[in-house]
Amino acid sequence: MADRVILEPGQTAPDFSLPDQDGVTRTLSELRGERVILFFYPEAMTPGCTKEACDFRDSVEPLAAAGYRVLGVSRDAVEKLKRFAERDGLTYPLLSDPELAAHHAYGAYGEKNSYGRIVTSAIRSTFVVDEEGRIAEALYNVKATGHVARVRKMLGV
Repeated sequence: MADRVILEPGQTAPDFSLPDQDGVTRTLSELRGERVILFFYPEAMTPGCTKEACDFRDSVEPLAAAGYRVLGVSRDAVEKLKRFAERDGLTYPLLSDPELAAHHAYGAYGEKNSYGRIVTSAIRSTFVVDEEGRIAEALYNVKATGHVARVRKMLGV
């Protein structure tokens, strides 16, 4: 775990270009001037990830009204993300990072304790990126349930 990046508020958010569920390439630097909530989740269509993704879906409008754009990131293939978005009515981009480049850049992949055993996997994490492309908040090892409500409270939304 020593080599895992841990981002701190004030640092420049690592840029990335990843395809979304429709195959459209999304690049973080193209969103400068906007505030972005970037959440990394382990796997589409699993119970915890579905809960978190649907909570973000249900909060997209108030977050957008407050000036935030939501992006989800997982290592799932574009086709699986498309099925996930369609199945659960997810209205924001889901980005495919099968090579884990963005996961590693954000420290959202590594060893974690899963039900008492150490596994190497995606680490559920959320980052708030400000208009200048800097990390405003970096939340690691978050729980799926109640997380979006905590993010909204933290942001005053």
